[in-house]
Amino acid sequence: MALARFQDLCLDVADEGRQGAFWAAALGLARGPGPGDPAVLEGPTPRHALWLNTVPEPRTVKHRVHLDVDTDSVETLQALGATVLVPATDERRWTIMADPEGGEFCAFVRPPERLRSYRLYEVVVDCAVPERMARWWGEVLGLPVAGDTEHDWWWLDAGPDGALPFESLVFVPVPEPKRGKNRLHWDVQASSVDALVAAGAVVLGEQPRWTVMADPEGNEFCAFPVDTEDTDIQDLDGDG
Repeated sequence: MALARFQDLCLDVADEGRQGAFWAAALGLARGPGPGDPAVLEGPTPRHALWLNTVPEPRTVKHRVHLDVDTDSVETLQALGATVLVPATDERRWTIMADPEGGEFCAFVRPPERLRSYRLYEVVVDCAVPERMARWWGEVLGLPVAGDTEHDWWWLDAGPDGALPFESLVFVPVPEPKRGKNRLHWDVQASSVDALVAAGAVVLGEQPRWTVMADPEGNEFCAFPVDTEDTDIQDLDGDG
């Protein structure tokens, strides 16, 4: 049984207007109504939302969690304010880019028939031990784990019920340790914070409506109580 279900994504930003305009256009999202901090970019369901949290600290290290984005061309993203860091090659079919604040993401150029209105393809997590982290999040979210043992890449697919609003949650190996707070994280709905702690998560802080936590490699996430009025996804116990 899953311990939690995916709720949405959150990105720390210095300039909410600039980052909001870029990511709304890049991902096919719309700015939510009304002012406020955090601001929200909305998609077809609440789970497609990207929340923008304005923070005082600038980006200083490579994103340990990043987005893979579908696009019709790299030039389209450049026109929106992105820059190319590493061009695609015949062996590596994606372009490594940076958003207007320097946050890394990967762009996958797709033919028109493969482009959807919502263009987030994957969420990718840098890891010390990718298989361990994939299996941990697979248990938490109740999703099966698949892997490429040659490259030590592991992932969770959205599944037929659409447990994730993007295709895959991917875990890849990197040599460097985590340094500093992640600027991109996801929120979950959980019926029990204690169950997440028993599984290996750590409580970092309490807010009035959510609990700030970290997974076994220190990646921050926020746990919200289960929304009993959310009819878009099933209960965690599978009762519907």
